[in-house]
Amino acid sequence: MQHKDDDPLHRLRHSCAHVMAQAVTELFPGTKIAIGPTIENGFYYDFDTSHRFAPEDLAKIEEKMRSIARGDHAFLRVEKSKDEALRFFDKRQEKFKKEIIEDLPPGETITFYQHDSFIDLCRGPHLERTSQIKYFKLQHTSGAYWRGSEKNPMLQRIYGTAWLTKEDLDRHLNQIEEAKKRDHRKIGTELGLFSIHEEIGGGLVHWHPKGATLRMIIEDLWKKEHLANGYSYVCTPHIASEEIYKISGHLEAYSELMYGALDVDGRPFRVKPMNCPGHIMIYKTELHSYRELPLRFAELGTVYRFEKSGVLHGLLRVRGFTIDDAHIFLPIEQLEEELSRVLTLTKNFLGKFGFKDLKIMLSTRPEKFVGSEENWEKATTALKNGLQNQGLEYEIDEGGGAFYGPKIDIKIKDAIGRLWQCATAQLDFNLPERFNITYRAKDGKDHNVVIVHRALLGSLERFIGVLIEHHGGIFPMWLAPIQVKVLSVNEDANTYAQEVEKLLRDGGLRAQAHLENSSISAKIRGATLEKIPVMAIVGLKEKESKSVSLRAREGTNLGTIPLESLPQFIKDLEVKSQNA
Repeated sequence: MQHKDDDPLHRLRHSCAHVMAQAVTELFPGTKIAIGPTIENGFYYDFDTSHRFAPEDLAKIEEKMRSIARGDHAFLRVEKSKDEALRFFDKRQEKFKKEIIEDLPPGETITFYQHDSFIDLCRGPHLERTSQIKYFKLQHTSGAYWRGSEKNPMLQRIYGTAWLTKEDLDRHLNQIEEAKKRDHRKIGTELGLFSIHEEIGGGLVHWHPKGATLRMIIEDLWKKEHLANGYSYVCTPHIASEEIYKISGHLEAYSELMYGALDVDGRPFRVKPMNCPGHIMIYKTELHSYRELPLRFAELGTVYRFEKSGVLHGLLRVRGFTIDDAHIFLPIEQLEEELSRVLTLTKNFLGKFGFKDLKIMLSTRPEKFVGSEENWEKATTALKNGLQNQGLEYEIDEGGGAFYGPKIDIKIKDAIGRLWQCATAQLDFNLPERFNITYRAKDGKDHNVVIVHRALLGSLERFIGVLIEHHGGIFPMWLAPIQVKVLSVNEDANTYAQEVEKLLRDGGLRAQAHLENSSISAKIRGATLEKIPVMAIVGLKEKESKSVSLRAREGTNLGTIPLESLPQFIKDLEVKSQNA
């Protein structure tokens, strides 16, 4: 696996951030600099300045950057002692850089990178010369607290992107424009799928009838697939005694993300941030033999986490969300076979939604870990073999596992090429020890199980947000909240429209009649804007012949269908959409 420092895009973007910082400090004298790292698809830099950056400033900064790049300045590495570095930045009154250096160990050698007149604290690496920077674009600005703490000063952040070729830059910028059109917040409002009300609470989703129907379709399929694959469906409470989260370690590790304690009969309770402690308590109500394992508990469990308001983003980052959770209890010897089952289910389930292009990461043992090295080795080998047995390509994130076990993370690629974190399978040696979760083995002794934490979608909210953007709101018929809109040509056909609606609903289809007193062209236009897959148009002619005229949302005439054949005709379209 390629190290980030060896990635030419990382070097380019890191260098571009430095050139941007030089341009900003020269255009706006008195500006102080903070940090400027690379990020996915780009870079940013944080600045402390009295000037408020406006969109027109970005064009000026870009032009200045191009001038600096054309100067063909070399990027030079400079080393200083800690004391020298502190004196250097004290002279320049760069308080943020001083704070970074003060946190470093005594005797640390500090590295700087200089190009032209600009020098910055940096470990590198960079390009050889500024003239190698050619294809970049500054994108937008935002506020950002120094070191992410609300107790620290608010800085101004400028984001940019940089690429090795003009074609790559143009492709990325086009993708951004397409993403704006597909923004799930905009489409969700237009289609009446969901809303979030600040007066009630940010990050808390209200599902409207059509959005709740979409969610129900996904939930029903999820339950059906899990029951067919040997999972038992469970439900756990939304609140629990704080004691369980002390045992699990969540109170210590995730306290900043947990809501404050509730007083219940004089005891502190918490709304749950995770589902796993509840599943463990169900497991512990009985003694379990090796003959019963693996034991698979699945739950669509709603959890609550206190995300900062600045990171909330539609359905993609919320405070209350439903994890499509499962916990598998098993001896370590069963891991390889079970992981193959998990991967088969994951691949098949995501494929039903059209996501077949997967990027898979296998994260291995970090420096600090719980459990024996032998068990880690067995578990990691089981994960590798499970992936290989499925013929799945993957990358290894060396040392990237959680302290409690190795894991597999799966990203899905959407219609415009973006990757989204989705499924995960995480092995856990920690909670079985904390809760003393055991099974009776063949030797007649009790041994700790291994827990596999597993989700296919991640969370329903986030997955639906991704689905909306993937399809641009134009859902295939099997997913569409309303599959057929029955449109009456005039009021005389309203009764017949209601008859057609009932016939479709009785046949298990999602239909809705539009009976308002408006022209048929207006009704067709409205149904098209709603992105309804099929419109069933009925007037006196159709009423007399007991038929309907069908029109697809794309404008295609699907013909006139006898009433008795209509439900099956629509079901055939539904099946076709599932297999597309």
